[in-house]
Amino acid sequence: MKQTIRRAAVLGSGVMGSGIAAHLANVGIPTIMLDIAPKELTKDEEKKGLTLEDRAVRNRIAAQSKKALRKQNPSPITSTKSLDLIEVGNMDDDMERLEDVDWVIEVVVENLDIKKKVFANVDKYRKEGSIITSNTSGISVEDMAADCSEDFQKHFLGTHFFNPPRYLKLLEVIPTKHTDPEVLEFMKTFGENVLGKGVVEAKDTPNFIANRIGTYGLLVTVQEMLKGGYSVGEVDSVTGPMIGRPKSATFRTLDVVGLDTFIHVAKNVYDQVEGAEKEVFDVPDFILKMQDNGWLGAKSGQGFFLKKKGKDGSTIYELNPETLEYEDRKKLKTAATETAKQEKGSRRKLKALVSAKGDRASDLVWSIMKPVLIYSAELTGEIADDIVSIDQAMKWGFGWEIGPFETWDAIGLRKSVERMQEEGETVPGWVLELLEKGNESFYKTENGNVYYYDNGEYKQQSFNEKEINLKRLKDVNGVIKKNTGASLIDLGDGVAGLEFHSQSNAIGLDIIQMVNFAIEEVGRNYKGLVIGNQGKNFCVGANLGMMLMEAQDDNFFELDMVVRQFQKMAMNIKYSEKPVVTAPFNMALGGGAEVSLPAASIQASPETYMGLVEFGVGLIPGGGGTKELYLKELRNMPEGVDFDLTKVANDVFEKVAMAKVSTSAAEARENGFLNSNDAISVNPDHLLHDAKEKVLALANAGYQAPKREKIPVVGEAGYAAMLLGAKTLQFGGYASDHDVKIAEKLAYVLSGGRIKEGTLIDEQVMLDLEREAFLSLIAEPKTQQRMQHMLLKGKPLRN
Repeated sequence: MKQTIRRAAVLGSGVMGSGIAAHLANVGIPTIMLDIAPKELTKDEEKKGLTLEDRAVRNRIAAQSKKALRKQNPSPITSTKSLDLIEVGNMDDDMERLEDVDWVIEVVVENLDIKKKVFANVDKYRKEGSIITSNTSGISVEDMAADCSEDFQKHFLGTHFFNPPRYLKLLEVIPTKHTDPEVLEFMKTFGENVLGKGVVEAKDTPNFIANRIGTYGLLVTVQEMLKGGYSVGEVDSVTGPMIGRPKSATFRTLDVVGLDTFIHVAKNVYDQVEGAEKEVFDVPDFILKMQDNGWLGAKSGQGFFLKKKGKDGSTIYELNPETLEYEDRKKLKTAATETAKQEKGSRRKLKALVSAKGDRASDLVWSIMKPVLIYSAELTGEIADDIVSIDQAMKWGFGWEIGPFETWDAIGLRKSVERMQEEGETVPGWVLELLEKGNESFYKTENGNVYYYDNGEYKQQSFNEKEINLKRLKDVNGVIKKNTGASLIDLGDGVAGLEFHSQSNAIGLDIIQMVNFAIEEVGRNYKGLVIGNQGKNFCVGANLGMMLMEAQDDNFFELDMVVRQFQKMAMNIKYSEKPVVTAPFNMALGGGAEVSLPAASIQASPETYMGLVEFGVGLIPGGGGTKELYLKELRNMPEGVDFDLTKVANDVFEKVAMAKVSTSAAEARENGFLNSNDAISVNPDHLLHDAKEKVLALANAGYQAPKREKIPVVGEAGYAAMLLGAKTLQFGGYASDHDVKIAEKLAYVLSGGRIKEGTLIDEQVMLDLEREAFLSLIAEPKTQQRMQHMLLKGKPLRN
């Protein structure tokens, strides 16, 4: 039977269960979420005269969990519409509903006996061939299903999501000896292509891959802190971005995870291993004391850090592990940290940091990294089949920029192994064998292919065909043309790709020039163009610093030229003879949205935060963004039906004036930035591939550039209505005089000027109005103050 998953059920509606249900709903899978039926009434239920037999009472736990999804921050749902796909029930009354689902995910309490009871019940009601999985983070997957039917066991495996499921990429898939290989392969493919996850196959060992190594690394760090006399703040100052780890570093991460969860995970390994490994997983007494005190981290308001509000704002204090009192937060600043800061990229920073023997920061990083590298090598083959799985698990589950074996390569494998041996460490034999054979690294790249060391030889790493890696592609094909801001690349199959690589991918004249060149080149020699990249963000907007400098120097002729060039670029994208598809992801703000809106189509990543945010720095969009968002909303109106033009203009006015940013691609669709021509890639790694396929589909369908259109505007009456809204906010104390001045300019652009409602104007008229408004606002001292504040503080100024 060909496996499909059309409907799913989640058993258990706690934070993890409801998060998984939300993620399934986000990708369009209708899901039933069940929990236990309550044994007691709440006071509110008693007041209403309800009994334990009432459906509302029996479904209360799952229903409350579903309701809580709306309030969680960060939000587990990409759109409130996702909630419509989640039905609730309870595990006493609704188990027969499992007959209708293709996948049942168990997320109940981490207790083997309870899980076995749940699975015995599931076995009674499930349909033959349906997949059953457990989201356990450490209990033996094999043991859970030991008493179930043969068909159950064939279709059973572990699927360990990381919390929060919407945001964390890793999905560990853990087969048992009974799991049908076809079921395993289906779940791996489904996890990647439908759930959008980075899937790693793990072995059925304590805590699987990421939690085993990650928890070991965190505990080693705690122990080295105590041994070396470092403070909590000092450790966090060097174990974050400086070594390619998340900003939350070590102790902030523990505060976010929760000490109770961390202790539970550590104890799970402690109970199942022996010797030196067991010692590492023995949680230090001061952490157990913190748990006794209820200092669990973010969820309890204090943990390793405590935030206190004072007259001048909030101050963060760090815990002293010896006294268990909070003190001023310290940072580790040494010659090695200063050298590392000057280096570019995590690999170079890390190498600089660990190379400075005798430096206090360098010695700390080396002392916590060394055991983790050796431990990862010792566990290769035991927890995962190969080093790639371990590296990917740590990157996708713990947010490491480079995995343990990539780290080893980065700091110099041979040199670091020699240092380890000098310090009396035992390095696993297979690593020494690799070096004895004359090899210098775990990974190597040849002709665009990546190879990894495995069982005495290098094997080619396989990638999903939907994964386009621009760096590897450029290494093989080179570039068609590049400048400081962007490169034009041949993506294959007659499609070109334009990659931004300026600082923060901000748009300046260099990018504008490359976009224009790309469109000309594509017009002559290619089927179409993808505008996309693989930086931290798609594009954070235009180069704000450059514009402020020109404005402060009164170079308004120069600024006028730049805005005209930006508008011309946007129109070139829109009216290109060949289809242009943009591939935004993460931040696509201001100019990033203005590049995307005129494209033939947008292929967005699920986490696309798109908005026209210029109002926050005292400006309005100057590159055609207001016009294109207005046109996009007009095109969304049903054909042949009268609609209120004023309502559309007011809607766009509000979005731009409030600098509204979508919190997902799904919300960008609701905000009018995406329409029916646009699509969302479930897996962000497949974004460029999907955008390329969209270009080919448009080209093969005989794509024709759009005809230049006249725009219906609301005129003077609409201008007055929009301005009234801004004035009302001012009278209520919600808008300053300068806010109203900016709003007035925006309303004038959207209304088309002092003309009659319903008048059709040329696009160029609205572009000219945008440019004039932008230039007049950037000349304002208060706008320049806002721009300066944003550049220095990274947040808007209200003046």
